[in-house]
Amino acid sequence: MVDIKDLIAQMTLEEKASFCSGKDFWHLKGLERLGIPSIMVTDGPHGLRVQEGDPTRIGLTETVSATCFPTASALAATWNRELVFEVGQALAEECQEEGVSVILGPGANIKRSPLCGRNFEYFSEDPYLSGEIAKSHINGVQSLGIGTSLKHYAVNNQEFRRMTINAVVDQRALREIYLAGFEIAVTGAQPWTVMGAYNQVNGTYACEHPDLLENLLQEEWGYQGLAISDWGAMNQRVEALKAGLTIEMPGPSPANDAKIIAAIRNGRLEEAVLDQAVEKTLGLIYKAQEVIEAGYTYDREAHHALARKAAGEGAVLLKNQDQILPLDEKFRIALIGEMARVPRYQGAGSSLVNPSRLDSIHEELLKFVGEEQISYTPGYPLKGLDVDPDLIEGAVAAAREADVAVICAGLPETYEVEGLDRDHMRLPESHNQLIAAVAAEHNQVVVVLSNGSPLEMPWVDQVQAVLEGYLGGQAGGGAVADILYGVTNPSGKLAETFPLRLEDTPCHDFFPGGPRTVEYRESLYVGYRFYDTVEKEVLFPFGHGLSYTTFQYTDLSTSAPRISESEILNVKLKVKNTGSVAGKEIVQLYIHPTNPGVFRPEKELKGFTKVALQAGEEKEVSFELDRRAFAYFSTALNDWQVETGEYQVLVGASSRDIRCQTVVQVESRQPDAASAERDRIPSYLNFSSPAEISQEDFEFLLGSTLPENLPEKKGRYTINTPLSDLGGSLAGSRLINLLEKQVGDMVRDEPDGPIALMMRASVKGLPLRAVAVMGGERISGGMVEGLLAMVNGRFIKGLIAILRARKDDGHSLNKVDS
Repeated sequence: MVDIKDLIAQMTLEEKASFCSGKDFWHLKGLERLGIPSIMVTDGPHGLRVQEGDPTRIGLTETVSATCFPTASALAATWNRELVFEVGQALAEECQEEGVSVILGPGANIKRSPLCGRNFEYFSEDPYLSGEIAKSHINGVQSLGIGTSLKHYAVNNQEFRRMTINAVVDQRALREIYLAGFEIAVTGAQPWTVMGAYNQVNGTYACEHPDLLENLLQEEWGYQGLAISDWGAMNQRVEALKAGLTIEMPGPSPANDAKIIAAIRNGRLEEAVLDQAVEKTLGLIYKAQEVIEAGYTYDREAHHALARKAAGEGAVLLKNQDQILPLDEKFRIALIGEMARVPRYQGAGSSLVNPSRLDSIHEELLKFVGEEQISYTPGYPLKGLDVDPDLIEGAVAAAREADVAVICAGLPETYEVEGLDRDHMRLPESHNQLIAAVAAEHNQVVVVLSNGSPLEMPWVDQVQAVLEGYLGGQAGGGAVADILYGVTNPSGKLAETFPLRLEDTPCHDFFPGGPRTVEYRESLYVGYRFYDTVEKEVLFPFGHGLSYTTFQYTDLSTSAPRISESEILNVKLKVKNTGSVAGKEIVQLYIHPTNPGVFRPEKELKGFTKVALQAGEEKEVSFELDRRAFAYFSTALNDWQVETGEYQVLVGASSRDIRCQTVVQVESRQPDAASAERDRIPSYLNFSSPAEISQEDFEFLLGSTLPENLPEKKGRYTINTPLSDLGGSLAGSRLINLLEKQVGDMVRDEPDGPIALMMRASVKGLPLRAVAVMGGERISGGMVEGLLAMVNGRFIKGLIAILRARKDDGHSLNKVDS
């Protein structure tokens, strides 16, 4: 066994500091002198993305092939802990084949708005569901000795100015909504790493936030792993190390390593803090060595089959009027839509997977019936978004000749891209007009959707069935075919609410904010917590999903009518399949405090289970509820508090389909503890829209005034000013041009594709401090300091700094393996 403390004792100060940043984009450093190996990390919440070529440069296109599993939005819709665990194990097996020690995922951020461009990578609007699915994912991967990186910690709920935006959020929303899922995953799975987010949280960057990294993550939650930065997220390196951020990525980062050395030598940083960070890093490296096996291979067919199973369980049957589904194999089908042949199966960005194979809906349907029973028409152009009347007319004509029209529609790949938020919730007009035209001519229309987040559906009342396929991964085409023909009984349920309109969303008036801050004025009222509290009509509620069979809930009971908060409440009921085919039901348990003394949502998810039942079969389902199921975060106590009172236990098939309920009296262990006045602000106790909440009330809830939210001006630019704000200066515009040229070189094969969109958006949102990462060898940290002086009008000072940086750039404190 390696003696890590002995290794650290043999390292020089410079060597120890160098271990606080990566070796390159995808490796942690080793040290040949002491026999310390390097290990590989790589992207891949839903599939491995191992970059081919130069590891010292970022790459988003040329990667080895891997299984592309359904994205997080689809996996969450399975509500199946065991299945997600299996997917995690499969990801670990692929890591073993490629020599990857840590896979960078899962993402557990809350879906605050349907517009977040990265929602396809996140699980849910609900922290309990998000945390439970993330926990299963992590446990699955790590059960085979591969590490994970739980991300993006924390409050990273938008792409707009993600590297600099200050998320202004009250303490209760922070603890009850935005951190609760991370808490479940950390305490229940101990991910090897936790990735700090780009953004600020209440004025402090997440990667140097002592409350997030030290007080909560390490001390309160007992986290044993190490925190790493998102790529290019580092702001103040010494402050980050003090707060508990161990590794800066990517690397190497000789300038920041030098800052660590200087801080130790001048007494600003204790060397023991550095030693502790290095100890964690070496612990990770040597833990990873335990499973490295040369020549390991995984079963590609088995992984593809698992991807198909996961996609099938994650698809959600939203509507099935007159039981049009499953289809009779004798029906003549008009298959319409380019997405039937060219699948939209994943989002764009750092999670982009090069699939080992790719199934289309069209080719998979043909395996059930002959070509004579299925006609195909494109219906809309795949790349262009303009309405093509000829394509629509061709689709209508094909539908007239068929028994059923199956329309494959969804969001084009350029609509859901890391680095960009959506502007609206609409499908392309070419898709909407196609569906409306076919539905006007045919009364048997099935719509199959491919998208990573909620949509508006103006045609929903005109079609007979809607199957939400989400982004189903490489085997999604087969999974859809299985559902359409009844081989798979759909069992997915929404992990997010589908609102009727974008304007109905609780954060509509405050998302995405900017230029410097974004207000979370809606506080706790995210997703169904808002819609159900104010009784707002929605398109499809949280937890909704239909089956080809029916289920009956009976005999709900609790272990006691009255408990103390320290006791566990056992809840039991019976669920019966009352239909004619086997199926799976997701039983959801919500808690409703009947008379709270503080503002709380109408109901909150506190338990779920997925139960498989044969036709006519009945099973008992049980839940255990601890004190946290009834608690809120008290700002008066700075701790979780259970109010004495009556709580309704609601069990149902969705947040709005409650099948049975009972009541329990819970006694607090601190019955006399007073609630804080900010926890019972009248405007948060009774409102119809967060837009009604005044700035004064929000500031009272925060306990502070709102920070300044004006663009920075020349002379006051800092290293955290986004490049988009510097375009008016000569130096700023030249820098943008340089970086955009570099982006052009990287995406020359597909200049208008989603990766190109992401990279161009990233350039605009890039702060000056991160330019050295984006600029590669052409731009150093010293040059950035010179550029900052120049954009602030101090041209000569800046020029001197740049010339000095060019001279000094050949020197490096990095003594580790190259």
